[in-house]
Amino acid sequence: PDPVGSKLVASLAHPGGNITGLSNFAHELTAKRVELLKATVSNVSRVALLVNPNDRDSARTYVEEGQAAATKLGLILVPVEVRTPGELVSAFSKISDEHVNGVVVSQDGLFYATRKNIADLALAHKLPLAVYSRETVEAGALVSYGPSNSAIFRRAGYYVDKILKGTSPADLPVEQPTKFEFIINLKTAKALDLIVPPALLTTADEAIE
Repeated sequence: PDPVGSKLVASLAHPGGNITGLSNFAHELTAKRVELLKATVSNVSRVALLVNPNDRDSARTYVEEGQAAATKLGLILVPVEVRTPGELVSAFSKISDEHVNGVVVSQDGLFYATRKNIADLALAHKLPLAVYSRETVEAGALVSYGPSNSAIFRRAGYYVDKILKGTSPADLPVEQPTKFEFIINLKTAKALDLIVPPALLTTADEAIE
């Protein structure tokens, strides 16, 4: 999500060394997901933000971005730490105890790998869930907003081709995504007894029915 901040590369334009690739532009989109959750569920007031503290820098940035958006919208943000898949059940129990009425998932490999578990737990607790990937909203989350993973994976083939033909990774700029998808799962909305505002539906790239 942050190749420069994590010191994988010197800069996006000139990565240097032997590493290049594509960034999924994660941190800056946390605020957008908080906004979309509020736009989809107008009565949301307390929002939980799932973060993985094993990546301290990213977790801190996600909380800062989420808090800024929550403050702007008059919401209370409740950060909830999850380090392993085994902590998800207790995390959602804590969320329920905090009287939270919406959940945003930060962008992390742990949460992508457990996307079905997270979507199922959210539904079981009757919580609308805003996530970052098509795959997670297809698993049952309410809304997703983020870059297309499949587009990023396809673009990676371009880099493989260039490097195998002799281009140095140091000379290939790290790319950031240019296409972002906003997807609404209407089946989940129905299960949560929610009516998605028609105006919001017109802005969605896709509605799963």
